[in-house]
Order: sequence, then C-alpha cells, then structure tokens
Amino acid sequence: MELSPYYEKQLECLHCKQQFKTMKVRSNFIKVKENESDFRPIYENDVNPLFYNVFVCEHCGFSFTEDYSKYFAPGVKEAIDQHITAHWKKHSFAGERSIADALQAYQLGLVCGNYKKEKHITLAGLALRIAWLYRMTSQEMMEKRFMKIAREQYIESYSVEDYKGTSMNELRILYLIAEISRRMGDKEQAIRYFSIVIEKQRLFNEPKILEMAKDQWQRMREEKYSS
Repeated sequence: MELSPYYEKQLECLHCKQQFKTMKVRSNFIKVKENESDFRPIYENDVNPLFYNVFVCEHCGFSFTEDYSKYFAPGVKEAIDQHITAHWKKHSFAGERSIADALQAYQLGLVCGNYKKEKHITLAGLALRIAWLYRMTSQEMMEKRFMKIAREQYIESYSVEDYKGTSMNELRILYLIAEISRRMGDKEQAIRYFSIVIEKQRLFNEPKILEMAKDQWQRMREEKYSS
C-alpha cells in the first residue's frame, strides 16, 4: 500500500479546549524546488504544506498556528466568542485542502490573530502567505491587498522588536519590507529598505539575502535614473 503524503493529527483548541483533527504533510514528501524573491517556496510536486499551517477548530471556529501563544488577554475570549464563534457553522478542515480551503483557513487565522492580539511578526507571516496563495490563483489585486497588510505588520514588528525569539531576524524583516514594497510598486520605500539591509550586512551572516538585496537595489536605482 502506497504511503499517503498526509496524516491526521489531533489537536486541542486554544480557545474552547475541545479536541479536533487536522491534516499535516509528512516531511519526506516536502521537496522545495526553489524560492521566490519574497521567500515563497515552489514545491516539486503537488503536495503543498503551506495549505495546512493554520488549524481550524471545527467546534468554535477559532483558527491558529503553531506560532500562537496560549495566553489570552482579558476580554479576548469574549471578543472571539462574539465575533467568531457566534457566527460559526460547524465545519471540519480535517481533510485534504484545496487552495480555496487554505485561503479560508488563513483568513480565519488572521482575523482570530487580530482579535487575540498576536505578535505583529505572526500576523505578518499569515498575511504574506495569503498573498502567496492569491499569487498562485493569479488574483493580483488581492495579492497586493494582503502584501500591504504584511508590510504594515513587518514594519510594526521591526519597530517593537517582537520578532526576537522567533525564526525571523532583523535583516530578514528589513529585506521583506523592501521586497514587498518593490512588488507593490513602491519604489522609494523599496530602495530605502534595501539600502538599510546593505548597511547592516556586517552584523549578519546572511549572504543570500544580501546578494538579493544588492541585486534589487542596483536594478531599482538604474531604473530610477534611466526613467
């Protein structure tokens, strides 16, 4: 019998504490062919683990990722009950997901994360991945809408330094702000942040990011002065 790329995992909802099932991808089926300039992974096969990063509780609708904290500030649970659970029709995301399913899960996750007051770095990552999913479906207007949200959240994260202790670092955030700005057509902001990345190069051992930043900075400056 052929092994499925997917397996079921049982989770406890952070909000309502009930058990529910979700789907995950076996690590040996995850094969990245290349990464786009804003880090979106392109996979060699049809198995896309990005689709399964957000866990959706079938009982209350609360949606979260492994990056969410278990702490709920006073009043947050009540807000989630009022704005999410009260409108939720019991629905399981336990099976194999389409892009449409993944988009719904991520958008629920972003809404829940906002109500829960999750870190800016967490919300930025969700918004950026929603933009990637819209890119996969060639919905450019929606892609840019969520890129804008991602950029705002990355700027906030950089400002308050809530990325510390995560897999992201200062240089990666600055690079993403620059690259998202470039993709949105905001050339001034892009050049500014690429310049900051280049200025900070001695502080980080990130040769690939520095190479990408220098390439984009040079290209954009040439375009600016030739236009």
